[in-house]
Amino acid sequence: MDSSGSFKDTDDYGLVATVGNLRYQRFNPASQNQFRIISNLIADHLSEPYSIYVYWYFLNTWPQYCYITKDSADTVVGVIISKINLHRNVRTRGYIGMLVIDPIYRKKGIAKKLVQLTIDAMIEADHVDEISLETEVINKGALRLYESLGFMRVKRLYKYYLSTHDAFRLILPVSDRAFKRIAFLDQLPEPVST
Repeated sequence: MDSSGSFKDTDDYGLVATVGNLRYQRFNPASQNQFRIISNLIADHLSEPYSIYVYWYFLNTWPQYCYITKDSADTVVGVIISKINLHRNVRTRGYIGMLVIDPIYRKKGIAKKLVQLTIDAMIEADHVDEISLETEVINKGALRLYESLGFMRVKRLYKYYLSTHDAFRLILPVSDRAFKRIAFLDQLPEPVST
């Protein structure tokens, strides 16, 4: 936050979309300011506390799957942080770890746009078979959002969060591999590190 208490960032790195007065852009891994802003935004508005090392791990390993939204005053009002991994060595799975929208900017389509940008990037760059996430059972708005994008509830995770709230695991099947039982799928090769 700057001295006025807002999440200001004037870096225009990785601009991917403009909708009205909102700009959607990729996280700039070279920007300590963006890292700090994202960490603070998540800490202020997400119910689950995370260590700064969790942010660092996601943002430095998969910066291509982190997007921010800024308003016309360069205030960061939304963020999504995601990653890719192999699931049981037979599916490429995207994972949405955190999605936060400043409460003042909710119900404006920002979350939906951030999730859609992430889904599209995961499909295009890594050809994911499915995308998963967890959300609180009591978070009806998040459930509506994800289900409107095709995510399905696949498991209830009892007392998943520190608040002792239950979570739903949701999965968006993307490829035919997502619909086949794991036991019947050939193993995928290990990803090559670059």
